[in-house]
Amino acid sequence: MNERYELAIERIRSIAKEETVAQGYRDYFQHVAEFVLKIHAIYERLENRPNEICTWEELKKENEWIYRDVTGIRYETSYANPAYAVKKMGEEIGQLLSFLYTEIRSEIPHVYEKRLEYLTICNELFIEIYNCFEGVETPDYKELRSIVYWYASDYCDVFVADRIKEQLNPEYSFATDLIMNSDLSDLRYLYFYGEYVSENEWKTAEHLNTLSQATIDCMADVYTEGYRKGFELAGIDLSKKRVVNIRYQLGFERVIRKAIKNFELLGLRPTIYRAATNVMTKKGQHKIGFAGGTPNKQYDYDHREDQGLFLDKKLVERKLDVMKHTYEQYKELASQFAGPAVMEVFGEKPFAPVQKPEAIRLNEKQEQLTVLYENKGGQLVNQYIKGEERSFTIVAYPVPEIGEQYAEIFNEVIRLNTLDADLYERVQQTLIDALDEGAYVHVLGKGHNVTNLKVQLYRLPNPDKETIFENCVADVNIPVGEVFTSPVLEGTDGVLYVSKVYLHELQYKDLKLVFKDGRIVDYSCSNFADEEEGKKFIKSNLLHNHETLPMGEFAIGTNTTAYVVGKKYQIEDKMPILIAEKTGPHFAVGDTCYHWSEENKVYNRNGKEIVAKDNSISILRKEDVSKAYFNCHTDITIPYDELQEISVVTKEGKRIPLLLEGRFVLKGTEVLNQPLDAAKL
Repeated sequence: MNERYELAIERIRSIAKEETVAQGYRDYFQHVAEFVLKIHAIYERLENRPNEICTWEELKKENEWIYRDVTGIRYETSYANPAYAVKKMGEEIGQLLSFLYTEIRSEIPHVYEKRLEYLTICNELFIEIYNCFEGVETPDYKELRSIVYWYASDYCDVFVADRIKEQLNPEYSFATDLIMNSDLSDLRYLYFYGEYVSENEWKTAEHLNTLSQATIDCMADVYTEGYRKGFELAGIDLSKKRVVNIRYQLGFERVIRKAIKNFELLGLRPTIYRAATNVMTKKGQHKIGFAGGTPNKQYDYDHREDQGLFLDKKLVERKLDVMKHTYEQYKELASQFAGPAVMEVFGEKPFAPVQKPEAIRLNEKQEQLTVLYENKGGQLVNQYIKGEERSFTIVAYPVPEIGEQYAEIFNEVIRLNTLDADLYERVQQTLIDALDEGAYVHVLGKGHNVTNLKVQLYRLPNPDKETIFENCVADVNIPVGEVFTSPVLEGTDGVLYVSKVYLHELQYKDLKLVFKDGRIVDYSCSNFADEEEGKKFIKSNLLHNHETLPMGEFAIGTNTTAYVVGKKYQIEDKMPILIAEKTGPHFAVGDTCYHWSEENKVYNRNGKEIVAKDNSISILRKEDVSKAYFNCHTDITIPYDELQEISVVTKEGKRIPLLLEGRFVLKGTEVLNQPLDAAKL
C-alpha cells in the first residue's frame, strides 16, 4: 500500500504541472491536484511534526486551508459547487467532476486518522479519471461514469465493511483516544480530529472549561443515567451488553470523557465513529457520528444524492451482501451492541436550502432502490442487533451561534434537562387517565394554523391493567416530558399544518400534510416558488422517497418550561426536535416508537402495560417484515400558542378538553400553566 500511495502522489505531482488535457478542464485538474498534494503535506507533517508540537496558529491555518473551498463566498466559484462546475465544464461532465472533487475531499478525515488505504483509493480514482481527459477534447462520459461505478462497487467491501466495524468494535479508538488522553484545557486538541473547527466548537469547549467539575458530572450523569433507565423501563438486560455508541459534536469532550467513565461502570466500552464522508456510507446530508462544524450546509445538500451518478440494483445488492458478510463476521460484537447515546447540538441559523438543477438527483427508479436498500438493510441490522435487545438516549445542548446570551441559555438547558421527573410523571398520568377513556383525540389549530385532525386511539380491552399512552419522563428522550402512543391508522384523518419548523437541519415553511386513514395523501410547503419543487423537497427529505408514510406516533408535550425558554430567548425556530416535541402536541411520520421491539412488554410506573404499540402497517411484520417498517421517524410539533383545542372524545361522544387556547384545562394538570402564566404568555 505504501508503494501504491507513493506512485499515486508522484503522478499527481505531475498532473499539477501538466498541460495535457483540454484548456476547459485544465484548471480543474490542477486545482484538485493541488488539494491532494496539500493532504499529502499534512500526511508528512503528521509523521514529522505531530499535532502536539504544532502551535494553535499553525493548526488553525491548516484547518482553514483544507476547508476554504466550501466556506463562505468562495463556494460560489468552487468546483465542489455543482452549479459552478456545470457552468465551467458542461452538465454531465461538470456534475461528475464536482462529485469527484467532493469524494477527494473525503481524504481530509482519512489523513488525520492516517488511513493510507483510503487515501490511495481516492487518489487512484482521480488519476484514472484524469487519464481519460489526456489528449482528447472531450472524453466519453459513459467511460467516466463507468469508472466511478466500478470504484463504488470494487471498494464497497472496504468502505461499507469498515463502517460497520467502526460501529461495533471499540478497538477502532481514534476519537476515544483523543477524548481520554488530550489536555482538554488546551484547545488545540480540537484540530487533531481533522474536522472543520468553527467558532461553535472552540467556544463550546472554552465555555465548558469555565464550568465546575460538578456541573460537568451532572451533565454526563443525566446522559448516562437516561441511557441506563431506557433499558430498565423496557425490561432489557443491560448487563449482557458490552458496547455503547457515543455520538456528539466537537467541543463537548469534558462531558464525553466523564460519560465514558460512567459507561465503564455499566460494563460498556464506547465506539465513537466519525460522521461519514464517503459517497457509499453517507446518508444524504445527515451527519451520524461525531462531527465538527459544518463549513457549508448548502454544499452538503448539493451532494446529498451523489449516488444518483451510479446507483443501480446490482450495486444495492452488492452493498447488502457486504453488510451481510460483515455482520456475520462480527456477529458476536453485534450481539453485544447496546445502542447509541446521542448528544445533539442546536442553535445554528436555520437552513433553507436552494434546489440547484445542476446537482445530481436520484431518478424515480433510484429513489425506489434507496427505499429497498433501507428496508432490507434495516432487516439485516435487526437480525444481528435485535431491536428488542437495544435502547438509546438523546440529549441536546446549545452552541454559541445561538446568540449573545449563549451562556445563560446553556444554563437554562441544563436546568431543563434536570427538571423534576416525579412531578411530570404524576401530571402526565392524569392526562393519560383521560386519554385512556377516548375513542379519538381532536386537535384543532387557531388563527392561521389550519390544523384539524382526528386521531384514532387503540381500544383498551382491560383498562384496569392496560394503558394506551406511555408516560415519558427523562430517560431515552431528555428532557421531560410527553405522553405518546401509536395511533390507530384507520379513521385518523385531517390536516396537520406548521408555519415554520426545523426538521433534520432543514427548515420547512408552511408545511402542510393531509392524512387519510393515517397515511399522508397530500403535502406541500412554501419553501420554493414552484409548488412541485416543494413537493420534491418534502418527498426527498421528510418522506425519505416513500410515496406515503403513516402517522407512527401521536403525543402531547408537557414541558411548558422549555416552551417559555424558547419564547424568552426567541429561539423557538432553533430548538431541536428533541426539545421542541415536548412543547406542544406532535405527530411523527414513519415508524412507531416501538419499531423492532413491539414484543417487549413495557409498563408505566403505575404498573399498567402499554399495549398500543402496533398499527395496521407495523403488524405486517408477522407476515412479511419488508412491509412493516420505513426506517424513519420524524416528529412535527405544533406550539401551544397555535392551538385552539386538544380534546379526548369517548365512544359515547363525551368530550374531555385537555387544552383550550394553549392552556392545560384538565383538572390536575393546571400546574403546567405556571411557567406560561409567570412569563405572561
